Amino acid sequence: MNPILLAIIVVTVIGVIGAVILVAASILMYVPVDERVEQITGVLAGANCGACGCAGCADYAKSIVEDGAPVNKCTPGGAACAAAIAQIMGVEAGASVPMKAVVGCAGTCEKTSKKYEYAGLSSCQAVKGLYGGDGMCKYGCLGYGDCVAACPFDAIHVVDGVAKVDREKCVGCGACAAVCPNSVISIVPEHKRKPVVACQNKDKGADTRKVCSAGCIGCMKCAKACPKEAITVENNLAFINQEKCVGCQLCVKECPVGIIRVPGAISEAAPATV
Repeated sequence: MNPILLAIIVVTVIGVIGAVILVAASILMYVPVDERVEQITGVLAGANCGACGCAGCADYAKSIVEDGAPVNKCTPGGAACAAAIAQIMGVEAGASVPMKAVVGCAGTCEKTSKKYEYAGLSSCQAVKGLYGGDGMCKYGCLGYGDCVAACPFDAIHVVDGVAKVDREKCVGCGACAAVCPNSVISIVPEHKRKPVVACQNKDKGADTRKVCSAGCIGCMKCAKACPKEAITVENNLAFINQEKCVGCQLCVKECPVGIIRVPGAISEAAPATV
């Protein structure tokens, strides 16, 4: 027999056998997939941001169908997304509270300064590795934009040395908070009246004032003014319990350095003289 023809026949037979094996394997090893997983994946925001606690949208959809995960954890999708998923699953959507990122630092270029000139990779993580960062305040925003690079919605930018959130674009996915080496960014429920503390400095008041004129001095005036006991001062730093807070804003008026403020407020109370 012609060697070339023989080679063709052998290759063809091997190909047919391989195809049969693959078909048999696909039938024997087939794992049924609930069509609802595909449907839910289709209505999710598609950001793969991880705010739901899963690796991505497809993983979250699978978790809803197979593990009974809540249907309202897609923060980019919001209430409309939760309602669509609830309809697919035949359950109640439940309340979907919008979440937003807030920056716990008010140390702009005017309020604080640098302790040395940094000339390396433009990254918060990189500068953090050199003596804890180049800022006079070791707790504040480093301002090199790791959060900006991480945000899939272009909702955060560095302005005057400090990260600033665009509240219209922010969906509360938490990507910015996850990469911040000083943990100055947190994700809180959206509220038009509830304030937050724009500082992370845990040093004593006198030491804080040496490095930043906008730092919390732990004076406890805010805690004393709060009628709901929603504010505590620990390690020289004020903390607001968002669940207890009713948005009366008495703390905003009492803060002598003006670092208790309502995110996104058009105007902020002017700080008293310290």
